[in-house]
Amino acid sequence: MFSRVLVANRGEVAVRVIRALHELGVEAVAVYSTADAGGLHTRLADRAVCIGPPAAAESYLNMPSIVAAAQTTGCEAVHPGWGFLAENPAFVRACDDNDLVFVGPSAEVMSRMGDKAEAKTELAAAGVPLVPGAETASAAEARAAANDVGKLGGEHRGADHEREEPRLHDEPHRDEDGLRRDREDASELEANPARERVTRDGDSNSGP
Repeated sequence: MFSRVLVANRGEVAVRVIRALHELGVEAVAVYSTADAGGLHTRLADRAVCIGPPAAAESYLNMPSIVAAAQTTGCEAVHPGWGFLAENPAFVRACDDNDLVFVGPSAEVMSRMGDKAEAKTELAAAGVPLVPGAETASAAEARAAANDVGKLGGEHRGADHEREEPRLHDEPHRDEDGLRRDREDASELEANPARERVTRDGDSNSGP
């Protein structure tokens, strides 16, 4: 068990981590930007270190400043909370290089799992059940894959199944002229709401 941990975050995230550390009998060191001086997380922590100006890039995302804060306060580990540097493999390596324990996955695992396609491939290779899906390049392939997923799903009580074939089209994106005309039509309707409108059955209706 660690005796002192630096919490590399702010606000509610840091408050939760600090309270959890105190429940475990571990000292917590907070970090803060000049804009967060006096914040709740700094008051709850046993110590607080200013790591830079308000901009996150110069404070909470500044790895050298956070590592230095942990070292100068005698911390054994760094807890990232979530957000900011929590999913940055470079920060994990920076902690390792400075004899600080990163509370979280290793840099290698973080890099591999950070890529969703690679993560799914590795999970499938490990035999982990995955949500059915397919990599497709056309509407026809997507339609076939959707049908296969529907068959795998089977009948479930309370489920409302779509009986029709999936409606997928190879319709190209609207061109700029089409989008411009749509915007002009919308503007005209706003300016003249009483303009004649055509109902779905083709009848004209000029009423409000």
